[in-house]
Amino acid sequence: MRNWERALSVLEALCERGQAAEHGWTLDTELLPSHQQQVNALEGQGLVELACREDRAELSVREGRPVRWAGRLTSYGHDTLTYGQSRPRAEHPPGEAAPDRQLVGLIPSQMAALRVFVSLTGQLRVPPAAGLADQVRAASCDHGIKRWRLHLTQEQMGSVAYGLWLHRMTGSAAEANRFAREYGVVHSPARASDSPSAGGAAARGGAGVGGRG
Repeated sequence: MRNWERALSVLEALCERGQAAEHGWTLDTELLPSHQQQVNALEGQGLVELACREDRAELSVREGRPVRWAGRLTSYGHDTLTYGQSRPRAEHPPGEAAPDRQLVGLIPSQMAALRVFVSLTGQLRVPPAAGLADQVRAASCDHGIKRWRLHLTQEQMGSVAYGLWLHRMTGSAAEANRFAREYGVVHSPARASDSPSAGGAAARGGAGVGGRG
């Protein structure tokens, strides 16, 4: 588990226990010492508030026992948790791809066009392939080579080709041409005329590249 995922799990535990308690605090009896240490580390980032002496004294009265430790989320912690839970989880870590997926590197202009394409889901007659929007949101940028990294299925590759074809038809052909040149996938309206999805709207390999204008 990566550090940010571990931090989110700690924040989530604090949030759940705090919501269940009338006073909003997670107490020392509800977290293991190792988890309390993780909470203590998050305090330094402004995500967690630890109970001061006066707070612990009040909690001790409420609980009828000495409360030696208590923590709760700050507003920043709540927002971090909310934002983190909304982010799609990449299906595979960077640099690792499943057998049915291909690692694809898109230049910034290609990625910008793809973001427009997936943002129109629900308005297009041929929508983006299933899972493509999640891949776009979860993509990471290799700033050394200025490429956005995505792990795509063959259907999603065809959908990217379709999105870049739309971009080509309304402005620049460079992005679609580059994708066809590097990955051998190009949208072909003639081949796709009977296809129900963008995933089937592309040709792969030499024939696909030869079919572009």
